[in-house]
Amino acid sequence: MANVAAKERKILVAVDEGEESMHALSWCLKNVISQNYKDTLVLLYVKPPRAVYTAIDGTGGYLFSSDILAAMDKYSNDVAECVVEKATKMCKDIHDVKVERRIDHGDPRDVICEMTQNLGADVLVMGSHGYGPIKRAFLGSVSNHCVQNVKCPVLIVKKPKSTATNN
Repeated sequence: MANVAAKERKILVAVDEGEESMHALSWCLKNVISQNYKDTLVLLYVKPPRAVYTAIDGTGGYLFSSDILAAMDKYSNDVAECVVEKATKMCKDIHDVKVERRIDHGDPRDVICEMTQNLGADVLVMGSHGYGPIKRAFLGSVSNHCVQNVKCPVLIVKKPKSTATNN
């Protein structure tokens, strides 16, 4: 019987500070990664754009010193590195999988869609924050935006609600 080369797949997993994205990564490692493929797992963290602060009287923005802006940027970079490092450690026991780390910045909805397209991802995996309809209307749903705009399959992993029992 001929030895058939394993198909290469690129799996993009969007990660953030939330438990939901780490649950999605964990689920992906157990259920999507396969010995039958040469999988590349791309861990993507998107740093949100720096918030714009406006004065209460509407006259414009607050002026921050360069020291404060540098501290805000350092904190943002530290958070990004910490999240990606945690996600990378979750992948350490998975054999025969190449893990790539990417940190980008901007609106997560746009960056995730662009990265999925640019990398030629075979599947996008992301967690669901499970916002209710009102919060989702104000914040927008990153996962919903991605489902509507990427060309590859999107796997949205919901974190099970905790089932605490009173014993």
